[in-house]
Amino acid sequence: MKVRAAVAYEDRNELAIEDLDLDGPGPEDILVRMVGSGLCHTDVKALAGGMGVPKPAVLGHEGAGIVESVGSCVTDIQPGDHVVLTYDSCGACHACAGGNPAYCAQNSALNFADVRLGEPGTFAKDSKAIHGHFFGQSSFATYAIAKPRNAVVVRKDAPLEILGVLGCGVQTGAGAVMNALHPEKGSSIAIFGVGPVGLSAVMGAAISGCEPIIAVDVLPQRLDMAKAVGATHVVLAVPNGHIASSIRQKFPGGVNYALDTTGRPETGQHAIAALAPKGQFGFVTIPAGGLQINMYTVFLQGLSIRGIVQGDSVPQSFIPQLIDLHLAGRFPFDRFITRYDFSQINRAIADQAAGKAIKPVFVFES
Repeated sequence: MKVRAAVAYEDRNELAIEDLDLDGPGPEDILVRMVGSGLCHTDVKALAGGMGVPKPAVLGHEGAGIVESVGSCVTDIQPGDHVVLTYDSCGACHACAGGNPAYCAQNSALNFADVRLGEPGTFAKDSKAIHGHFFGQSSFATYAIAKPRNAVVVRKDAPLEILGVLGCGVQTGAGAVMNALHPEKGSSIAIFGVGPVGLSAVMGAAISGCEPIIAVDVLPQRLDMAKAVGATHVVLAVPNGHIASSIRQKFPGGVNYALDTTGRPETGQHAIAALAPKGQFGFVTIPAGGLQINMYTVFLQGLSIRGIVQGDSVPQSFIPQLIDLHLAGRFPFDRFITRYDFSQINRAIADQAAGKAIKPVFVFES
């Protein structure tokens, strides 16, 4: 079938919107007409040549849409269902069998490397294959092929065009707090970096009953947004500033929990330095160049440090939970979304890089 897609090519800084052919769904697949797709920093990294993604490729991994058709072996999803697409997993490894699909043994192969080239979901231009299957979906296209494992059926009274962001960035931030750190009500937390992931973490902390909730960022406008969605205190991070000292001036004993969403090694160090004894530090992206950790301090203070993938989320249960919270007015992720027409995808990427948009969402014509 013919689709319109945004293609990432080697040595190009922008996506090319082109007409492509897309293989129809196989017996275990679903075909989804895209309604909206979020822009995640992982897409930007892949466009720039990172993440081990082969090119040319169709990126996009925060898609939401309506199921057009299903394969003969698919029984739990029907045409007409509204779905949010999320990360892919094998369903058979030790992690998947144990209810931890975010830590699937086939994570890199299924979500980045396109091990299914040539199978349903492969794109082509003039009979030449274009890599797809990015996070099992490649949602920067008018149609996507996915599997039931990475498709979440959602209620039809929710705003489908913006729900795709729940499939990665938002569930990562909210889940890092609600599922992974799982703070006790009344405990203190500092969240370092309040872009889309960090803002979602702020909302997750508010839902969890944390007090105080401290947001740390270099951009004043993002700190303003953090306050609007639940932060009780903010710290403006300045170059060479002593962020941990600033936090401890307000809260001398330190904080019970700290979460880093930035991937900057110095930020992780600030976060650990802000912890109270027996505090917990989580990070959701690998720190560039590694993280220098003073094990003496970790040992004597009884600190816990852990990486968190996809917010420890089981999407089929966590995404509907977030939607219910949103419709109840307790999870206002729509406040930091900016809508763009799909044709404006490169402008949206530039706007996000310039700090003009926190979380772009591309809306497809109906």
